[in-house]
Amino acid sequence: MAQVKRIRRNVSGVLILDKPRGMSSNAALQKVRWLLNAEKAGHTGSLDPLATGVLPLCFGEATKFSQYLLDADKGYETLAQLGVTTTTGDAEGEVVERREVTVGRPEIEALLPRFRGEIKQIPPMYSALKKDGQPLYKLARAGEVVEREARSVTIARLDLLACENSQARLAVACSKGTYIRTLVEDLGQVLGCGAHVAELRRTQAGPFALAQAISLETLEKAHAEGGNEALDQFLLPVDSGLEHWPLIQLTEHSAYYWLHGQPVRAPEAPKFGMMRVQDHTGRFIGIGEVSDDGRVAPRRLIRSE
Repeated sequence: MAQVKRIRRNVSGVLILDKPRGMSSNAALQKVRWLLNAEKAGHTGSLDPLATGVLPLCFGEATKFSQYLLDADKGYETLAQLGVTTTTGDAEGEVVERREVTVGRPEIEALLPRFRGEIKQIPPMYSALKKDGQPLYKLARAGEVVEREARSVTIARLDLLACENSQARLAVACSKGTYIRTLVEDLGQVLGCGAHVAELRRTQAGPFALAQAISLETLEKAHAEGGNEALDQFLLPVDSGLEHWPLIQLTEHSAYYWLHGQPVRAPEAPKFGMMRVQDHTGRFIGIGEVSDDGRVAPRRLIRSE
């Protein structure tokens, strides 16, 4: 008997998942997409399987703006295990070396300032970065080590929250592309005892915080009780990840031409940069950018229902 193809729903919005430990970001996305029965879905940058916390998932028209969340600053809490280095820089790797820990809170706090601000990081071998089309983690598993170029990242916040039993709990606010494993390893190296990430929890991704995150268990319970549609209550607006952007509203006449790809005049528009755009009814219709002649040019449009 031929298998009946599942008809997926055309749903749009952003869902902030509290990703569980041990699950890849893509597996989490596909699970939530199945629960929603959504036609189109994407996430906004991977969290390691070890990591938990804020993972914004985009559905339908919201996928058009996932890149801007990918570029956003992030926040983390991490538990650094001092005295132990691993192959991967986290608890999932094999132990490489154990050393005595003779440092405590004073020594750690004295070193933190050198890791704040703009710093250089060498991406870890166990990462999704590619070399000649191959992810570095695949090369690492095959025993290969390739040269990686140091990258500039910005650490806006690095605070010691607790320190006991050779473990240090740190709060980090950082720019995109920052590797917390590398930060912890580098800190361990400077301390002279080595370190790896024992726990990692993302607390912030752009404008989204942990308080907004929904557990997979909650989503599964809602699905069991009310089906796919029961999960719609957890969807945030399509432009919720861009709410810090300027917002302009076009007239009915201007919105018509703008939605047909033409730049338009908007007296209240900022002098430069990107902005959210609404039509005369207050409906979000896409994002625009001020062109050289002062008009607002469409960059990404929302498909009308």
